[in-house]
Amino acid sequence: MAYGEFLTLGRTRVSLHPAGHIRGAAQVRVEAASGEVWIAAGDYKRQSDASAEQFEVVKCDVFITEATFALPVYRFPDPVEVVREIREWWRSCAERGKPAVLFSYSLGKTQRVLAELQRLDQLPETPVLLHGAALELTELYREQGVAMLKTTPAPEHKRGKRLGPCLAIAPPAAAGGPWMRRFGSSTAFETGFASGWSRIRGMRRRANHDRGFVLSDHADWNDIIRTVRDTGARRVLCTHGSTVPLARYLKEKGWDAEVLNTKYEGESGADATPGSSEAGG
Repeated sequence: MAYGEFLTLGRTRVSLHPAGHIRGAAQVRVEAASGEVWIAAGDYKRQSDASAEQFEVVKCDVFITEATFALPVYRFPDPVEVVREIREWWRSCAERGKPAVLFSYSLGKTQRVLAELQRLDQLPETPVLLHGAALELTELYREQGVAMLKTTPAPEHKRGKRLGPCLAIAPPAAAGGPWMRRFGSSTAFETGFASGWSRIRGMRRRANHDRGFVLSDHADWNDIIRTVRDTGARRVLCTHGSTVPLARYLKEKGWDAEVLNTKYEGESGADATPGSSEAGG
């Protein structure tokens, strides 16, 4: 279905609307015969993203919101500034003859980093290498017309040899595994982690990375509250994340809010560090 296209199911009308989470992510709008409208937002974000469609505010009576980063401590910086930080870190590593290995989720986050870096000038003149997990997904984004940096597959590891200066992007699960052997000893390269979880210093220390870049594919605290307000919803159901504090806050501010328990809750921040699956911040 195209965004905005209506599908009739019994006495209801269903349509999909951009969620901004990653490319193709959609909110689901369900309109009853009575005229009441529910929105299931799924994962969403309000920040700009050169690789994905912009979030669309859809008016509704009941809004089901995620709560991945629904705590006041999670207030994310301007993503343009964060990507500039990645560029400067990459340049610093290159000047010191080191590979810069950036851990980033293979679907959505990797493509976002590549698309945002494409917009910048004065990039280091070293290759951009991709872990195999991101290769096909990145090509799909290119086929969709997303402009991104030129990339090449990371070469196979050869005993006695290590890669020189480059920007290598890999999923968090690759950290500490055999894939890293191609970069040499732990002092021969630097690592960074691009995630909303990097907002918490303790998370960065636990992940044992040299740098943490606060770049998330989810809404932060301010944007969650802003979105609830923008939808005009009178009732809010909170799911997936810090649901209890979010529901409590919204109740205190006058909304009819409660936790919506689901069978799938995804990952907490503690579980989203390197070595985990692709779902995360």
